[in-house]
Amino acid sequence: MSDLDLFFDPTRCFIGGNWVVPNGQQTLPIENPSTGETVGAIARGTADDIDHAVRAAQAALNGEWGRMPAAERGRLLARIGHMVLERADQLARIEAIDVGKPLKQAKADALALARYLEFYGGACDKIHGETIPYQDGYTVYTLRQPHGVTAHIIPWNYPMQIIGRSVVGALAMGNAAVLKPAEEACLTAIAFAKICDEAGLPKGALNVVPGLGEEAGAALTSHPGVHHISFTGSVGVGQLIQEAAARNVVPVTLELGGKSPQLVFADADLDRALPFLVNAGIQNAGQTCSASSRILVHRSVHDEVLARMAERYRALRVGPALDDLEVGPLVSARQKHIVSSFLDHLDGAKIAARGQLADGIPAGGHYLAPALVSHVVPSNALAQDEIFGPVQVVIPFDDEADAIRIANGTDFGLVAGVWTADGGRQMRLAKAIRSGQVFINNYGAGGGVELPFGGIGKSGHGREKGFEALYGFSVLKTVAAWHG
Repeated sequence: MSDLDLFFDPTRCFIGGNWVVPNGQQTLPIENPSTGETVGAIARGTADDIDHAVRAAQAALNGEWGRMPAAERGRLLARIGHMVLERADQLARIEAIDVGKPLKQAKADALALARYLEFYGGACDKIHGETIPYQDGYTVYTLRQPHGVTAHIIPWNYPMQIIGRSVVGALAMGNAAVLKPAEEACLTAIAFAKICDEAGLPKGALNVVPGLGEEAGAALTSHPGVHHISFTGSVGVGQLIQEAAARNVVPVTLELGGKSPQLVFADADLDRALPFLVNAGIQNAGQTCSASSRILVHRSVHDEVLARMAERYRALRVGPALDDLEVGPLVSARQKHIVSSFLDHLDGAKIAARGQLADGIPAGGHYLAPALVSHVVPSNALAQDEIFGPVQVVIPFDDEADAIRIANGTDFGLVAGVWTADGGRQMRLAKAIRSGQVFINNYGAGGGVELPFGGIGKSGHGREKGFEALYGFSVLKTVAAWHG
């Protein structure tokens, strides 16, 4: 039995309920980030495969899937969720090997996917329209209906979680989905298709075409048969996708990352805050859109917070995903080079502490010791750019206004955390910080599939998770009936 222990063939696309060889009959290698070794291959889908998938999705809307009542759709998603739970350990192992994240983090992702399926399964028949009081002789009401064919391009860092908040939400509203997972790590996306097939999802409701972004991804986002696009990834690619969507005049949900701050005031409960401060920066080796890469600390407690964070950093161990340490490898040699380049150009900043590489780690793995950086001015690239690696900067502030200025001083606005016992300050900061989510005396709220998620500025627009996602995956229609 291989380390991957797959229950599906990753060299095929899932289109129209069938497992098909990609049109070009080519594959892409699967690399294990923990070792740098090639451990298999995935399909390299083409524009023809994308066209086939979009046509299959439209056929599903015209057939069994489009006719399925909302309650039955919900039962089906719940059944898929139960099957994900049954295979959670296997899915976690596949994700850990494919992405490089520690096994316990991958297991949490599998459980999150199951929770999305439970939540959206229960929500399918609870998206209602409303009646609108109007002129005498009219009855006016609204309907929420699916867009039609939805395109989903997801990144390599959290395949299962983002499938849950994007693809599952679209399916819950009755859309038919075409998914193009990231070529760096897409095995659990293909596994999800296999589970959906086994659960009896109607043919064409979900289609999965692995491949390169510039080939399969570009073909999907420019396809005239797509009615909505959901993308999670970099700002640059998001801009290209929005341009492609504009040509076909279709709506887009973009989640493009962040430079999320946590603000620590002098009255904060540091014992509670410290695990959140560190874990939010090093989870999945910092390869997290909502990673808290900036820690802003009131000058009166700055040295204490820095010292206590440094102590935690020095205890962090980095090693292979299946060793299940605190930090795994970065996903690729390219990503390691990008992150390392930031640390090679500190521009006056100083490394306050680093984690430690475990003994005996494979030489070909993409390992990087987490770095805590001090003496960082807000204009430094370390404090402005999304690093997407296990690097956090600590920046002092003088007062509330200074904290807000620094927190809002980047192009991003995804997530923020506020640590203070002052109730008035909590409310002021929640309103003043430019971000899609603000957490008070916590960070992340345990993931919270019910909590709308998305950003402003270069963090993107639109919302995923919760009922807001279902509204985004639907079209509001107004019906005005005159009856005299």
